[in-house]
Amino acid sequence: MQFHSKTNLLGLDRTALENFFESLGEKPFRARQVLQWIHQKGVDRFDLMSNISRPLRERLEQVAEIRAPQVAERQDSRDGTIKWRIQLDCGNCVETVYIPEPERATLCVSSQVGCPLNCSFCSTARQGFNRNLDSAEIIGQLWLANRILPGNYPQGRAITNIVMMGMGEPLLNLEAVAPALRIMLDDLAYGLSRRRVTVSTAGLVPGIDKLREQAPVALAISLHAPNDDLRDRLVPLNRKYPIRELLAACERYLASDSTRRITVEYTLLAGVNDAPEQARELANLVRELPCKVNQIGRAHV
Repeated sequence: MQFHSKTNLLGLDRTALENFFESLGEKPFRARQVLQWIHQKGVDRFDLMSNISRPLRERLEQVAEIRAPQVAERQDSRDGTIKWRIQLDCGNCVETVYIPEPERATLCVSSQVGCPLNCSFCSTARQGFNRNLDSAEIIGQLWLANRILPGNYPQGRAITNIVMMGMGEPLLNLEAVAPALRIMLDDLAYGLSRRRVTVSTAGLVPGIDKLREQAPVALAISLHAPNDDLRDRLVPLNRKYPIRELLAACERYLASDSTRRITVEYTLLAGVNDAPEQARELANLVRELPCKVNQIGRAHV
């Protein structure tokens, strides 16, 4: 594993950047300038930041860096989907997926190397858990995608939507995920709407409450079962936070903002959770969040 003594500015949100420049004796507006250079212009060299004085650029070279993870492998699908294997400093890799559609372009971002939750149907769970990504490694996936992809996409941007649905449970790494989310939302960085950034969780109830306070973006819950008996087997986290507690956390998440929506993710497993009576159970659960459910995502396995 490589060790770096310089501060990586890539993963610092606006407040953290302001604190960094304050520690150098600089004015807070320097943070706004650098934020735009890094995230709007895709610059990773201080000598290219033309509206920053030469002495400050030279000092930044000594104490800071803009270091993104690297693309180790790229796989292109005929429908335009691109999957990147992203190489981290530690030698591990995560996956990032670009999904183009006529009216949007979505990036699926990872938050952990592996996952500790051990959901029975999840391929990432079989890899075990190695470590959390830091905020630079999380936002770096978006930074890389914007540098790689051309600009002739919806709304003039390579990426219009983010889903934290890659490797890992984002709410187990909220300390790093939240700053990355704030950078995604910042008008001086990517300027994405809160409704266009979605965090998916297997049902970590305390994390849902913390997300509401730190970065209230769209929320998706990986339900996959209409009752606790089945969900205990499919999603072991349910034994700690059963469905009723999860739905209560969703209600709290929605309470402070009536414009928010919850996406219910439900992977159909043949002979496991796809019976008609289970569909009826699911419908009853969804009705407990009246007029607030965005969609029910389904995939056949």
